[in-house]
Amino acid sequence: MNRIPQLVSSVLIAMAVSSCAWVSNTPAERPNVLFAISDDQSYPHASAYGARFVSTPAFDRIAEEGILFHQAFVASPGCAPSRASMVTGRYPWENRHAGNHNTFFPSDIVTLPELLRDAGYHVGFTGKGVGPFHWGLSGRQENPAGPEYNEKRNSPPEPHISHIDYAANFEAFLADRPDGEPFFFWYGASEPHRTYAYGAGLRADKKFADVDVPPYLPDADSIRFDMLDYAVEIEWFDRHLQRMVSTLEEIGSLDNTVVIVTGDNGMPFPAAKANVYDAGFHVPLAIRWGSRVEGGRESAQLVSLMDLTPTVLDLAGVGTSEPVSGHSWRPLLLGGEGAGYDRTVVFSARERHSSSRWGNLGYPQRAARTTDYLYIRNYHPERWPAGAPEELGPKGDVMEGYHDLDWSEDTGLSSRFVIRNADDPAIGLYAQHALGLRPAEELYDIRKDPGCMTNLVNREEMQDVLVRMRTLLEEEQRKTGDPRIVGPNPDEFESHPRLAAIRHFPWPEWADAMEEDEVYAMEEFSGSDYSPLVQPDSVWEGGLATSWWILEEDASGEWRLFDRRSDPGRQNDLRARMPQVVSQLARVHREATSGYGVYDR
Repeated sequence: MNRIPQLVSSVLIAMAVSSCAWVSNTPAERPNVLFAISDDQSYPHASAYGARFVSTPAFDRIAEEGILFHQAFVASPGCAPSRASMVTGRYPWENRHAGNHNTFFPSDIVTLPELLRDAGYHVGFTGKGVGPFHWGLSGRQENPAGPEYNEKRNSPPEPHISHIDYAANFEAFLADRPDGEPFFFWYGASEPHRTYAYGAGLRADKKFADVDVPPYLPDADSIRFDMLDYAVEIEWFDRHLQRMVSTLEEIGSLDNTVVIVTGDNGMPFPAAKANVYDAGFHVPLAIRWGSRVEGGRESAQLVSLMDLTPTVLDLAGVGTSEPVSGHSWRPLLLGGEGAGYDRTVVFSARERHSSSRWGNLGYPQRAARTTDYLYIRNYHPERWPAGAPEELGPKGDVMEGYHDLDWSEDTGLSSRFVIRNADDPAIGLYAQHALGLRPAEELYDIRKDPGCMTNLVNREEMQDVLVRMRTLLEEEQRKTGDPRIVGPNPDEFESHPRLAAIRHFPWPEWADAMEEDEVYAMEEFSGSDYSPLVQPDSVWEGGLATSWWILEEDASGEWRLFDRRSDPGRQNDLRARMPQVVSQLARVHREATSGYGVYDR
């Protein structure tokens, strides 16, 4: 037998796999995918990890019947850039505006749901998709997570929990699925994002004694109280996941569904969310795929959630010519530890999280994390990492700041406790760690210091480690074109507009060392890049039309939404099912009818 053609074929297939151009499976072989993502949940806050203050039977089942991961990390400690990296397979710095927060999601960036839909998958999402982004102003017709399923509502047991019935919307999504078509569904809960119902944890009979207070927070009743309220919302996320898994089981589709359960970033507590400390980007992860993935396994392998896109495409047999920096988990899932997925380092990035500093400036960070060490580069150490301590009110009055902590007077009990007790010697160390200025570089021994409390960057015995970690990060940044070090504009992300509330802050002390015109030029540059803004096809006083949607006011002044392609006669109002599309297009309408075009800034 001539073995040369067979050998050439094998080489070509191997080359295709390595470049993310996988050999297509037939539709019958393609698995379904249920991707469940909580909003602001840190590792190890699930009962499968031994956390006693939270009960997550659905997550625990996925872990028991699949793989429980102990070293899973997201590409950013903030929701928008983290989620964008999941559906592109690229670092935040590769995603342009989609690597920032509350700005655009460029229409030319192709996402995982789009690739799957083009390959014959039924695609949709419920709850929070890939956001917050104002994708309607960049010319996109829908959320990057796909078509919206948010019509079904319920009555949650506590205030501030979303009224979207995630599980019922999953059932509606399945009812819309054409026969024989595999599906990809994004279940994006809004929990456990703040605000919390004060005292929900105690009302659920949870106990202070069951809380393991993280080492970066003071062990105080206020912290334990807050974490119990946080746990209630994790359990709400898990309850809907349990219903979804039961639905799949009832229709006989569970074993051909890859169930992936994780979070988008760390918990909304001091020194966690919006920080590239471990608590900010270390998240839970469990994966189940029937008999294809051996159950009862626990993995200590480093994995990045940026790998979601190449993994799902690989398992689905869907090729792509899009650039992807992530790596498929297929060898790890199907072959076990050491079977070909061999990450030794993961990377994370942060730019602007919220409007928290003078001039709407961010706090740019990059991080490299190995099994043993975490290295952080802070590009503007003169700025406050948790936001400026003081904000200016509408009349110039001075109020408390620190807005990157996701807190305010009526929420964020833990942040309020740390801020207002910073002068207490027992709390001061934690306050300085969360709120204080940081050096340009940080280095932590994760094995001995998982809370990242002791910076080793100046220790003589750690200099070899420091150089090695710094090199790992810079090599990856150069390879993937991070503007922060390769240009042409290191501050490109500062120019991205924030399409949400803008706060005002006192003149920063660091600006005193600069020429005044330089400082004001920086402020004018910040938020100046509106290039992705697009006009709709047509606009009138009571509505607009894009190539996909028609938005118009009814007699009561409420918006109605119609699919222009399938419903040109405007018979089927979709506003209840797709409130996010309505809100996005309403924003476009406001921009286009406000006396200046959306291009005119």
